[in-house]
Amino acid sequence: QALATTVVFLGMMVSSTFWGHISDRYGRKQALTMCAVLLFYYGLLSSLAPNYTWILVLRGLVGFAIGCVPQSVTLYAEFLPSKQRAKCVVLLDCFWALGACFEVLLALFIMPTLGWQWLLALSTGPLLAFALICPWLPESARYHVASGQPDKALRTLRQVAADNGKPMLFGRLVVDDSVIGERGRVADLLIPQLRRTSLLLWFIWTACAFCYYGVVLMTTEMFEASERRCSGSINALKEVDTCTADCRQLNTQDYMDLLWTTLAEFPGIFATIFVIERFGRKYTMAVQFVIFAACISLLFVCLESRAVLTVTLFMARGIIAGVFQAAYVYTPEVYPTPLRSVGVGTCSAMARLGAMVTPYIAQVLLQSSLLVATSVYGLAALLAAVACVLLPIETKGRELKETVIFTK
Repeated sequence: QALATTVVFLGMMVSSTFWGHISDRYGRKQALTMCAVLLFYYGLLSSLAPNYTWILVLRGLVGFAIGCVPQSVTLYAEFLPSKQRAKCVVLLDCFWALGACFEVLLALFIMPTLGWQWLLALSTGPLLAFALICPWLPESARYHVASGQPDKALRTLRQVAADNGKPMLFGRLVVDDSVIGERGRVADLLIPQLRRTSLLLWFIWTACAFCYYGVVLMTTEMFEASERRCSGSINALKEVDTCTADCRQLNTQDYMDLLWTTLAEFPGIFATIFVIERFGRKYTMAVQFVIFAACISLLFVCLESRAVLTVTLFMARGIIAGVFQAAYVYTPEVYPTPLRSVGVGTCSAMARLGAMVTPYIAQVLLQSSLLVATSVYGLAALLAAVACVLLPIETKGRELKETVIFTK
């Protein structure tokens, strides 16, 4: 089970650089269209997998296609005015949460009757719909200008003006951050001016994904085996029994509690919008990491009340979802334009590294010791909070940098 989860994140990590290159060379729209088609195709094939080996291969290919998803944020952000960018990027996560809620409800009705194959097959429906409407998806005007296609950029801007009932501005189209020649390299993220920022961000993104997906996976595990959590040996390491006879189907109450914890992302998103412009990006992330660690610490002891367990996981998931969005806001703002794409892409790859490790904590180590597993997440969150405070730049109210000066 943990391996099946890990191969998805492995595919995402491996493909992040590939999709960034495709997006920069052929456009965000083309990359997202290809992503939708491949994700639908491999997702549908996963439902027809004849054995466990094929499941691993196909889920890895699904992860490879998912690696393009951050390019949707890039396309979206390039249409946004700077004053509204933070709020709109954070609000975009509402649709991620809606998709998660939809999947829980779908599983509630499909799993008890038709099984996991039908669940995977039906889950590809929205992907097919997106692939079919991609021809109407606008391409980024900034990409068109940067790639030497100003006429297409003007056509897109005229369409935007017409859709909003506004007159098209007069004048010549000029974009300051048009890139001619070689684009940013990963090595450039470690120049003296950016080395500290990059290293800290890589750790923060790794810890954020590690904790976020840890809560997601831990929620299912704790609801699935809640009766065993209060045994006297829960905090003592013991040999893990991998016998499938130990597994059981989630019941309706399990799915409803899982739905409630998924809905936690909405208050987390709105809370982040409220505080991020008032207290800054660094301290918003730091405080949220500390609160997450406090929520996880409540799981150190046996929570005999299912309601208390649900509320605790609700708070933890809402908080860590907010941290993820704050990181998505901060990272593009802190890097100059020539390094912005490679900076965000590298951070995303590091996040997948954390996501690859977390199944073995939330799904394997948790079976041996609740105390050790939750301690790992609490410690990771506290270290990430320290890393947030140590970030040398606060980007609140700061204009996006267009260039970086290389010094020895």
